[in-house]
Amino acid sequence: MNKPQHGRCEFDPDDLALQYDVKLNADVKQITPVVTKIMDMARQAGCARGKEFEVETALREALANAVKHGCGHDATKEVRCQVVCDFDRGMLIVVSDPGEGFDPAAVSSPLQGANLYRDHGRGIYLINRLMDEVHYERGGTEIHMLKK
Repeated sequence: MNKPQHGRCEFDPDDLALQYDVKLNADVKQITPVVTKIMDMARQAGCARGKEFEVETALREALANAVKHGCGHDATKEVRCQVVCDFDRGMLIVVSDPGEGFDPAAVSSPLQGANLYRDHGRGIYLINRLMDEVHYERGGTEIHMLKK
């Protein structure tokens, strides 16, 4: 993986405690094994210490969104997940999919009106609340999430 960048936050490959790059078929059954492996590696490397719940929940939501919305549950398509961590900058997770993308500003708030009672539609909200920095690239087909 080449030097991942996140706005003001650049990760130097020589300083990484963790670097992982995986592709998974767009099948919800693939999410838990990938999340488990990433979180095990993060714990062993000492990444996001004390913040594992936030990272795991955001990662799970981002992967689920990529499988559902980016790939339309088409298991012949792939979702890519890249993770890097260094102790000075934190843990950066990038999830990308081959979909058409979306405008995050157009997503309605789960806290307003009838959305309060829906049984879905809170993933982006949760990710934004749990991670320190979140932004979208490549027309909304890639999410960058940073936990310091």
